[in-house]
Amino acid sequence: MKQSEINEASTADLQEALADRKQAYTDLKMAHTITPLENPIQLKGHRRAIARIATELTKRDVQ
Repeated sequence: MKQSEINEASTADLQEALADRKQAYTDLKMAHTITPLENPIQLKGHRRAIARIATELTKRDVQ
């Protein structure tokens, strides 16, 4: 998810996306533990996407 998409999305959509990303990250991490991923950089991308969404949600709560 790009930052512009995150800024335009509603809070409910962001919360849903955050839950989906966290689940996908957990699944990917487990798969990587069992058999190494072909592209382990995917883990980094998921972590950063989770952080972007969580930061936007926190920013909206503060306002």
